[in-house]
Amino acid sequence: MKSPFFPWITAIVVVSTLCSCGVINKFIRFKHPTEQPAKDGPELIGRIASLPADKSFVLIQSYGKWNISTNTILTTRGADNRTANLLVTGEKLGQFAAADLKSGTLAVGDAVYTHHEPKPESTETSTQPVDNKDKAKP
Repeated sequence: MKSPFFPWITAIVVVSTLCSCGVINKFIRFKHPTEQPAKDGPELIGRIASLPADKSFVLIQSYGKWNISTNTILTTRGADNRTANLLVTGEKLGQFAAADLKSGTLAVGDAVYTHHEPKPESTETSTQPVDNKDKAKP
């Protein structure tokens, strides 16, 4: 004679075995939230690759795809807390891009950073006419 609890005990053993060995995870994809780091601070985008003798412009070797728009201000940081501000000119060739030196001092190998500035949310403009009754007449 079979026990009335036998099917339940068997089911519990089978389910716990499947869960412990990860078989269920292969069939059911659990989506774990992936945390993306917030890009609030400066982002390292490259290094100073070349600095001509007149030091009016520099070549930046980018560490990834160059998607910096023209007239963007970049900052550099080097040894001994050396810093400089650069203005992107828009000229690029392969992994190199040109920028004008605006202020500061720099050397070959200094790190180049950009600061992510989120675009402001679009504000709805009012289409209602402005009431000019409060203005004083001359």
